[in-house]
Amino acid sequence: MTGLLRLSAAIDRMTETIGRILYWLILITVLISATNAVARKAFNASSNAWLELQWYLFSVLFLGCAGYALLRKEHIRIDIVASHLSVKANQRIALFGHLFFLMPLCLIMIYYSWPYFIESYRISEHSSNAGGLLRWPIKLMIIVGFVLLLLQGISEAIKQIGEMLGVYVDPRSTPTNH
Repeated sequence: MTGLLRLSAAIDRMTETIGRILYWLILITVLISATNAVARKAFNASSNAWLELQWYLFSVLFLGCAGYALLRKEHIRIDIVASHLSVKANQRIALFGHLFFLMPLCLIMIYYSWPYFIESYRISEHSSNAGGLLRWPIKLMIIVGFVLLLLQGISEAIKQIGEMLGVYVDPRSTPTNH
């Protein structure tokens, strides 16, 4: 179990690092959006590439930070139900959810997204909009996002098993309130 907990800690560090780097995309996305809006309204000049770049960056944020949100226990939980259950019951439910819902979903998404990415890359697919961007980078991000979420799901399952065996105490065991 010690080796698995070390693996989990390494995945957590990677997820934390990626999440903190991706924070900066929020600022970049806002600046691009604001600049594009000003250019469009004040100078009647705009580009589909800038509009597409905005949704590309938003997609990268959403997909890239899904694992980070899982690490930080920021995903939606049903607290009304969980508050009435024992700690052990909540641990079992969390482990079941990770193993039988999260991980299979990630694997299915990776498996079915791969051919779309490969074909898009092979033909150098571009947006159908005039001045649009390449499409394969964002299709690759779908795969990367689900791989990151899968890795964090594995880490969470390892920590959950460690907690159930009494060999690990999760410092983030209580979700934050917003």
